[in-house]
Amino acid sequence: MDKKSVQSGLKKGLTNYGDEGFSLFLRKAFIKGAGYTEDALSRPIVGIANTGSGYNPCHGNAPQLIEAVKRGVMLAGGLPIEFPTISIAESFSHPTSMYLRNLMSMDTEEMIRAQPMDAVVLIGGCDKTVPAQLMGAAAAGVPAIQLVTGAMLTGSHRGERVGACTDCRRFWARFRGEEIDAHEIDEVNNQLVPTVGTCSVMGTASTMACIAEALGIMLPGGASAPAVTADRIRIAERTGATAVAMIGQQLTPERILTPDAFENALRVLLAIGGSTNGIIHLTAIAGRLGVKIDLGEVDRMARETPVLVDLKPSGKHYMEDLHKAGGLTTVLREIRPLLHLDTLTVTGRTLGEELDAAPASFSQEVVRPFDKPIYPQGGVAVLHGNLAPGGAIIKQSAANPALMEHEARAVVFENAEDLARRIDDPELDVETDDVLVLKGIGPIGAPGMPEAGYIPIPKKLAKLGVKDMVRVSDGRMSGTAAGTIVLHVTPESAIGGPLALVQSGDRIRLSVANRSIDVLVSEEELARRAQSLAPRTQDPAARGYRKLFLTSITQADQGCDFDFLAAAEMTAKVPKPRG
Repeated sequence: MDKKSVQSGLKKGLTNYGDEGFSLFLRKAFIKGAGYTEDALSRPIVGIANTGSGYNPCHGNAPQLIEAVKRGVMLAGGLPIEFPTISIAESFSHPTSMYLRNLMSMDTEEMIRAQPMDAVVLIGGCDKTVPAQLMGAAAAGVPAIQLVTGAMLTGSHRGERVGACTDCRRFWARFRGEEIDAHEIDEVNNQLVPTVGTCSVMGTASTMACIAEALGIMLPGGASAPAVTADRIRIAERTGATAVAMIGQQLTPERILTPDAFENALRVLLAIGGSTNGIIHLTAIAGRLGVKIDLGEVDRMARETPVLVDLKPSGKHYMEDLHKAGGLTTVLREIRPLLHLDTLTVTGRTLGEELDAAPASFSQEVVRPFDKPIYPQGGVAVLHGNLAPGGAIIKQSAANPALMEHEARAVVFENAEDLARRIDDPELDVETDDVLVLKGIGPIGAPGMPEAGYIPIPKKLAKLGVKDMVRVSDGRMSGTAAGTIVLHVTPESAIGGPLALVQSGDRIRLSVANRSIDVLVSEEELARRAQSLAPRTQDPAARGYRKLFLTSITQADQGCDFDFLAAAEMTAKVPKPRG
């Protein structure tokens, strides 16, 4: 048998029975049981990763997308074969969806490797599914193209336009502050998610969709079309056809996901006011390909990249409005001088060529001109200091300007359970100007680094109308949330990071202007406290995936990936330093 012939179509990756001829014979016999003809089986195969799940309403339109992708593949002369992987839904995953992201990435990578396919369409949408798929596909070496499920449409509550999940948090805060009653919170609960699809604001799902398009691993225009529109179905059909074309060009992920492509994605993340989670996910995807993201250079990039997209939580609009405003293309045109235009996309053309070929610009109000931004610097700022020697993140575009230079007393919660037990206690010793500190919610501490960094305002203060306080943790925050919230404090408290040493009554100084976060305690006192920390112990009950997670997870600055999944060597660093 010609060795080259086993590298494509049904002959690719044969099961090992010790006889290649028999392996192919057996494979064809079984697949013919599903009704395939020899003609169908002779065509290039496009795998379609199906992440539909009854537990994942963000992927509720997956069946329609799969049918459209299949149509596109067949129109282009290929054979589409769908296959399942696990599906992660943000609000249905215990203890947190981030805990399962690496598992989904492994599932995706191994199924691409294990099954015969010449290209793969990755259908994702909910927060951790797109990064998981790109992490897996990056290492699998098969031409891959991302298709997102798309954002939900907005609803209406008593004449007010609402959408998940920024408005979820806004109305819940009003309920906690007793501004609205139980009847009204039940009413709005029925309107916040009026259709299937991902969150309708610039949360993590929308951020990752825009990042995928900026990376070139998604069709131009593919990020913004809402889930329940004909535009989304047409994009799916084109995705299927493009996947077939990618086979002949051998457009594998490593040709598209280059260091320059990651720089473009970071630039877009900053310009759209994207989720802080996007930094972690991009770091993990890049790490699979030997590209290291330098947080210091990200901050330098942020200082020169304004926020242009007027979407919640940094602005006022929703994803469907961005789509009507021309989608990400409108943003890319505004920041074009800052982009690497020669990066390759899944179409086989460069980013610059795609921008030149896109429909003409038109007047709209969602994407601001470069010289008239909604925020003068990128949405994310990187902080360092004695509280975060490895770095921390703040979404400055969604913070309160009055709190971004702030020094006050710390009110400390040792872990999520301590927070739940005391946050609403009327006797809690807390004042409006205090800094809320939550430990133990990092990658190992939780485990899984949950989105608990959005610490609720203590109920006694919420009733007084307090809407924001400085909050500090080693966890994450939903991209749909707003507030003056310091996240991803590294190293985390569970492994003895400085956050573990903070005590109630200590003073904490935040200076976004100086990019610093410090606890105002002497080095001698911190050293004394470190000596009294209890040594970290392994969970004796840990088994299976949990044990793998706890022994292999890296910190936020390394993408919270498993140490054995990153590339053996980091061969590039982005963003590239000036000069």
